[in-house]
Formats: sequence, structure tokens, C-alpha cells
Amino acid sequence: MHLLTHEDQIVAAIRQIIRAVDLHSRKLVNGHGFTGPQLAVLQEAQRLGSASPKAIARAVHLSQATVSGILQRLERRELILRKPSANDKRSVMIEISPKGEQVLQDSPSLLQDRFRDALSSLEEWERLQILSTLQRVAGLMDAEHLEASPHLTPGEIPGDEVELNKGV
Repeated sequence: MHLLTHEDQIVAAIRQIIRAVDLHSRKLVNGHGFTGPQLAVLQEAQRLGSASPKAIARAVHLSQATVSGILQRLERRELILRKPSANDKRSVMIEISPKGEQVLQDSPSLLQDRFRDALSSLEEWERLQILSTLQRVAGLMDAEHLEASPHLTPGEIPGDEVELNKGV
């Protein structure tokens, strides 16, 4: 039996993480018709009540262009409502629709939410150690210059271009 080197074990652990994110994302799309960012935007719309697209983009750590595309898809599926702002009639406010509320009740939690919950149960020093180690890994992979949102999804989240399951 061949024992893996520490280096190979580290690469295998990274691969497990990538695979877990990919499998969760596929399950979310195939089972519920949403990408992680779409579900995150819908959850934020619910949490914020009535909010501008800019406020939602800030809350989910995505670009306004990305959130704009996501909001269009959610609106087509009648999961959100666009209403004129009471303060400025040129701008709109986003609210979750009753159908959107129901979809959220039936949807699974996001992987990053479960992961954050698990992390929060660790001691502060453990979280700092994990953070430091992962930042070091990102550096070793020449990835520290890449922007990343706190969403566990495979690949990029440019404009969430691929429209999935239009009719949920």
C-alpha cells in the first residue's frame, strides 16, 4: 500500500472541498432550480424587506451588474417585485413576493451558511488558524490576487449568465 505524502494529502483535501462545493451547487440547481447566488439574493431581499438593488449587491458581496441579472431572472419567475422608491421615483426598491417567500421556505440552506455555523462553533484561535492556513494556500496557488465573494459556488459568478430552470 502506497502512503500519500503530506503534499498529496493537502491536494486531495483541496479537491474534496472543490467537489463538495460543486455537488452542493448541482443539487441546488437540479433540485430547486437556483444557483447559490440567486438563492442568496432572494434571501437578502427577504431579510432586508424593501431594498435597492445596490443595497442587495453590497449585502451579498456581488457586483451590481451580477445582482441586476439575478434580479431580472428572479422577477421573471415572479419571486421578487420591483416597486418605485417612495423617495426617488427614478429608482426602484426590491421586495420579495409571496411566491418568493414560499420558495425560500422550501429551499435548502446555502453551503456557506452551514459552513459559517460550523466555523462559529470553533474557538477563536481555531478560526484564525484556519484563516491563516487558507490564505497561505491561496498564496501558494497564486490566487491571492483573485477577487472572491463569500459564496461557495464553483467557478465565477460574472453575471450569473447561465439561466437555469427558467420556470420554477
